[in-house]
Formats: sequence, structure tokens, C-alpha cells
Amino acid sequence: MVKEMLKYNKKFVEDRCYEKYLTTKYPDKKIAILSCMDTRLTELLPAALGIKNGDVKIIKNAGGMICHPFGSVIRSLLVAIFELGVNEILVIGHTDCGVQHMNSDEMIKHMIARGVAPDHIEMMRYCGVDFDNWLSGFDTVENSVSETVEFLRHHPLLPNDVKINGFIMDSVTGELTPLVEMEL
Repeated sequence: MVKEMLKYNKKFVEDRCYEKYLTTKYPDKKIAILSCMDTRLTELLPAALGIKNGDVKIIKNAGGMICHPFGSVIRSLLVAIFELGVNEILVIGHTDCGVQHMNSDEMIKHMIARGVAPDHIEMMRYCGVDFDNWLSGFDTVENSVSETVEFLRHHPLLPNDVKINGFIMDSVTGELTPLVEMEL
């Protein structure tokens, strides 16, 4: 599969197909979106919002969640705000998310079944990794998005003038539903 991708990439560059994607690193709409890495959203999310290359910063991870107050998601948002001019954050969860009801014990069983040594897991626990928190999902996407929005609205490093809003996207139709009180 990777060989096919590399072959395609070579032709893409040779044919100068990249030219229609040229833009700067600064988001034209001054918006950052935190969303899920779900494959259904790869093209659906931008299409449903009418955004194109260069319009927004998109940060994607499993469940569109913030797992640490000073982790990579917050770091990316800080860079987007202070270095790239973002002044609004959209937290977009989606229906039928694979992270919903995810269970850390089951995830660890899968790890061990795939060859991760149990003593490595125990060493990480000893070093302070809280697998129950880090590898758990959420009960409802609505609660997850609401909690993330509230977390961001009260984060000590995010300026008060950044608008933060939450939405649920239908992973089939792309319909966007506002979830929490909108900051206009």
C-alpha cells in the first residue's frame, strides 16, 4: 500500500498538482478546529463547513479529546493562537465515535495480545501513567465536547478573547449541531 502511495506522490509532484493547495501557514479564517481522527471526517468535515486548504488549523486525535492540560493538543492550540493568529476554537465531536465507551483494561489486553510486554505496562504505571484516565473513552459525545469546551474556556494559558464553541457533527450527513452556549 505504501509503495502505491509513494508512486502516486511522485506523479502528484511531477504534474504540479500541489499548486491548487498553495497557501501560507496562517489560517485565513483565524479558526482552529479540534476534532476526531475518524476516517469519515477526513473529507466530510471540511466539505460540510465549506473550508478549504489554508482556511483553518485542524487538530485531530482519538475522540477530539484533551488528555493532559499541557499536552500536545494544548501546545498546538497555543501555537495557533500566539504564533499564527487564531482567535476562535471549534471543538467538534461526532456521532458514532469509536472512542465512546472505550475501556482501558480492554485496550491493555489488546496491547498484550499484540506483543507489548506486561512488564513495560507495569513500569509505566510505576512511573505515574494513569492508564484508566489516559486510555478511557467517554460516555456521551455531548458530555465530552461540553467538558472540553469548559476546560479550554478556563485554561490558564488561553487568553479570554479567544472564542471557544462546541458542536456535534453527524458522521453520515455532516450536519453540525451547536452543543454549548455559543460565544459570539
